[in-house]
Amino acid sequence: MLGLTPLGIIHTAISLVALGAGIIALIRYQEIPAKLFIGKLYIWTTVITCLTGFPIMQHAGFGAPHALGVLTLLVLIVAAVAGRTSFFGGASRYVETISYSATFFFHWIPTIVETSTRLPLGSPLVTDREGPEIQMAVGVVFLLFVAGVALQVFRLRKIKTAE
Repeated sequence: MLGLTPLGIIHTAISLVALGAGIIALIRYQEIPAKLFIGKLYIWTTVITCLTGFPIMQHAGFGAPHALGVLTLLVLIVAAVAGRTSFFGGASRYVETISYSATFFFHWIPTIVETSTRLPLGSPLVTDREGPEIQMAVGVVFLLFVAGVALQVFRLRKIKTAE
């Protein structure tokens, strides 16, 4: 199926759960709330997605997909530290929120690449995994991420002012 191994199928299914949970959380709460079920679901499925992604990457040696997985795990750790400690001081709430949103953005990079180079079956949208079409699509998602983070920061400042 789509050239996926059994582990690839499991990895893809888990990543889709993570993306779905992230979308629901962002729509419902305008952030990924680590203390609520939907946030925990997002976080743990993201961790599992990263861990299952390492052995299935078909590129020789350590590459960009591996680096993105490592970066995602590191940013999840930063978010957890920010949410559970005062390590970042008054910026902790911002660091936590922006970090979880960054991991959501990171999910979209392989989603765009894998979907557009595999679908539709037999005639994928693009053949070059690093081509301009992919870069443009990732760039658009990055701009959406930046706009979303700006809205989140504005919202957090508004909440802080109201307290």
